Amino acid sequence: GEIPLRRLVKEALRMRPSRIIVGEVRQEECLDLLIALNSGLPGMCSIHANSAREAVIKLCTLPLLAGENIGHAFVVPTVAASVDLIVHTASDHLGQRRVREIVGVPGRVEGDIVETADIFTTRGERLTRAEGYPPHAERFARLGIDLPALLSVPTPPTHEESPRRTDP
Repeated sequence: GEIPLRRLVKEALRMRPSRIIVGEVRQEECLDLLIALNSGLPGMCSIHANSAREAVIKLCTLPLLAGENIGHAFVVPTVAASVDLIVHTASDHLGQRRVREIVGVPGRVEGDIVETADIFTTRGERLTRAEGYPPHAERFARLGIDLPALLSVPTPPTHEESPRRTDP
């Protein structure tokens, strides 16, 4: 008897965890993970994609596999509201896995596209600081993390000042 990952995610949520970590989302279990994240449960997962933005698109597509009653109009804003950061890794020319980009998801949707903000991007073979800023800076502060010092920037922009990027 096979036990689908979707059932395991649902069963894990019944145990009232303090966080949820899913090794890899590939199908409709993404919906259950998003619902858990949207309810305020911290968590993370891995997903295969060619870039951070493609990972966002995939997070918006996989829940649609859960059935006809799940639509794009529900999934896209849920991804925007539930996901904070996407860390994309890829193999370098030596075959070593490296972080290639870190993208923030500030929680906005424009034209059915989840907005993202580059926090770190790869230029050549170096990961360099971009202009974006992680959403929810107050969460870092509550944990005692000095986010501006960590990112080597003076102060976080306000929600309205945060750089916007809508291309997929």
